[in-house]
Amino acid sequence: MKEKQNTLLLEIKVTENAELLNFLVDSNVRKSRNATKSLLVHKQIRVNNKVVSQHNHELKAGDIVSIHKHDHKMDQKKLKGLTIIYEDKDLIVVDKDSGLLSVSTGRELLKETAYNIINEYVKGKNAKERAYVLFRLDRETSGLMVFAKSPEIQEELQHTWILNPPKRSYLGVIEGPLVPEKGTITSWLTENKNFVVFASKTDNGGLEAVTEYETLKANSRYSVIRLTPTTSRKNQLRVQLQFIGHPIVGDKKYGSKISPLRRIALHADELEFVHPKTKQKIHLTSPLPKKMQVMVDAIQPKKKEVSEE
Repeated sequence: MKEKQNTLLLEIKVTENAELLNFLVDSNVRKSRNATKSLLVHKQIRVNNKVVSQHNHELKAGDIVSIHKHDHKMDQKKLKGLTIIYEDKDLIVVDKDSGLLSVSTGRELLKETAYNIINEYVKGKNAKERAYVLFRLDRETSGLMVFAKSPEIQEELQHTWILNPPKRSYLGVIEGPLVPEKGTITSWLTENKNFVVFASKTDNGGLEAVTEYETLKANSRYSVIRLTPTTSRKNQLRVQLQFIGHPIVGDKKYGSKISPLRRIALHADELEFVHPKTKQKIHLTSPLPKKMQVMVDAIQPKKKEVSEE
């Protein structure tokens, strides 16, 4: 069945091999990289008339890439506090809102958690199934989380991720400019009886935490940074940034004195791992929440002074 002409916005022929997202960005189909990503999120991109949402989909010379109007029937499944952005018979990946607890703890036995919401969703489709947590996000952090649909898949991924952890990347807004602008933070984390985590520069018997960071833009007041943790510790990014004197904006628990967004400015926006069954690379991204995007857009880099000779 041919696509109705009025749904087609643009059609481009691929002239050389490339990854889909890079091809779309280079083709200037939208003004920004984030706006281009949203086309994939909303399933508006087709390759040879098949919907493709994987950013790293390999294009070949001769492929036809087309952009279509947003079809609301193909929207992701929106549940209270989160959105399902990827699902197959083994896994579910969700985009969690800030403020939603990932999993209930002994201190906070809440019904409205990401786990409970997804577990009810899975059981609603098949009473014999349930959800299994693969990793958590702090309540205050928004972004991508993964659940397994069986204990076997959970165990397999947890075992695989010990030696080959998933690539998890975050965007954050912090107080002040970082020096150097790019580097690695290594520290050891311990937790006190009040459940507050502290960092130490030297090994004090705590858990080693390692995070790579890169400044994307900055002025005298704020920096927009990309954070890529290579370990997964409780409150890791928040504690480490407080420790080096640049707390995440809005994170009052860990040193921030300002809260323009009424949430912490930290979003888990990128996730990449190998599927346990198909062995295909899964690469997913999540656009910044609107208020955080507005703040990021408003941060203008400080102009460098040109010295006179």
